[in-house]
Amino acid sequence: QVQLVESGGGSVQPGGSLRLSCAASGNIFRIETMRWYRQALGKQRELVAGIGSSGITNYSDLAKGRFTISRDNAKNTMYLEMNSLRSDDTAVYYCYVLADGGRNSYWGQGTQVTVSS
Repeated sequence: QVQLVESGGGSVQPGGSLRLSCAASGNIFRIETMRWYRQALGKQRELVAGIGSSGITNYSDLAKGRFTISRDNAKNTMYLEMNSLRSDDTAVYYCYVLADGGRNSYWGQGTQVTVSS
């Protein structure tokens, strides 16, 4: 049994900041890639950022310059620091984990981020 527990979502005004966390637990031998996705109401799920086991990161255009992804391998936890939030960042944010030599992948339950004045 594997669990991904996201936290840190909430409501914030435009220009504000939030820090999301995703903690993985359970029967995972080794986590390779960790990613954040988001899905706004009525839209498709889209990639926000990803980070490999070595710490190499990649960002979608929507995240570059505003969001920072990081991970703590000892804690099997990933973070997303989001700054300069805009109303179009409003979405449910999901964490995704690729593990065990790419054989297994897991999704979190999602955490709501709402940016509104």
